[in-house]
Amino acid sequence: MGETDGRREKKYSGIESELRDLVFSDLCKPGDKLPSENVLADRYGVSRQTVRKALEGLEREGYIYAKHGSGRYVSERMLHRKQSKNIAVVMTYLSDYIFPKVIGGIDEVLSANGYDLILKHTNNSRHGEIACLTELLDKDIDGIIIEPSKSNLYCKHTDLFEKLEEYEIPYVFIQGEYEAMADRPHVLLDDEKGSFLLTQHLIGLGHREIYGIFKSDDSQGQKRHNGYARALADAGIPYDPSRVIWFYTEDRKVHPYTSLQKIIRSGRQVDAVVCYNDQIARHVIRAIRETGKRVPEDISVTGYDNSESANVDGSQLTTIVHPQEELGRLAADMLLHLIHREKVESRIVIEPELVVGNTTTEA
Repeated sequence: MGETDGRREKKYSGIESELRDLVFSDLCKPGDKLPSENVLADRYGVSRQTVRKALEGLEREGYIYAKHGSGRYVSERMLHRKQSKNIAVVMTYLSDYIFPKVIGGIDEVLSANGYDLILKHTNNSRHGEIACLTELLDKDIDGIIIEPSKSNLYCKHTDLFEKLEEYEIPYVFIQGEYEAMADRPHVLLDDEKGSFLLTQHLIGLGHREIYGIFKSDDSQGQKRHNGYARALADAGIPYDPSRVIWFYTEDRKVHPYTSLQKIIRSGRQVDAVVCYNDQIARHVIRAIRETGKRVPEDISVTGYDNSESANVDGSQLTTIVHPQEELGRLAADMLLHLIHREKVESRIVIEPELVVGNTTTEA
């Protein structure tokens, strides 16, 4: 490279650096129009060709974009290049019995590191999740912790997560997963193993006519069903699909209750019931007692989550521990590493722990 070429390259590099500083400064916001090439050339005392080359570099990186016949503008990507110290937490519900403690664990870690939380909820609705993500893409945030809505259904809005990646906004899935995005960062419970332990416990007590009640539209429900089926297979008990009651988010308070009552009143033998979670187990216990049966003397019942609702009216559900605060802390810690561009395990799976209460007994 000749001396003239060297000076030209040095001048171009300096202009690109100054333009980058301008775009990254508080003077520029997404959507702002940049000064024209002529104005910038006069400002920096260089040719339009040098300015154009520098601008094209920023354009290739996605920080600015050109409008034909109008000029160049600061892109939306710049909204997320300056650290805001805001983290969005998107849950299916905020007031449900698990989530306050999960959010508490998240807040414990993030607040200690100077971050504020923006709380959103989807009501376990795909439309709600799309609306939340669309809104957050226009906000100044550094990362997202998200519980996927209806995670057992195919995710048709992967483009929104791709947009997060384009804007370099890290995100962590918590509690559930979309099959199409299984390689993204997750913090999960081993739901299959948890349900396996519960079903195995019932089999060990001598139960054979074991029913299962599972949620069909999230990945936790599918995995808990898989654990139930695997425990039956390991014990040589034939899997009978007529012993499985599936329910959706929208009918969770009615369908398990009425379906099990109908089965019991039909005269079919029911030894035990493995429930999707503690809330469903409480509905099931009420349904059983209304038929004149006793829990656990006639029918044993298990829950999942070891929630506060697991211990009411003097009974303690046999259930699986849900380490809510720890789940939140692990997700927050993973997100911090991603924000700092540090390598993390893409998948953290928490081992389940069985808690034996007084809602199960020998057959």
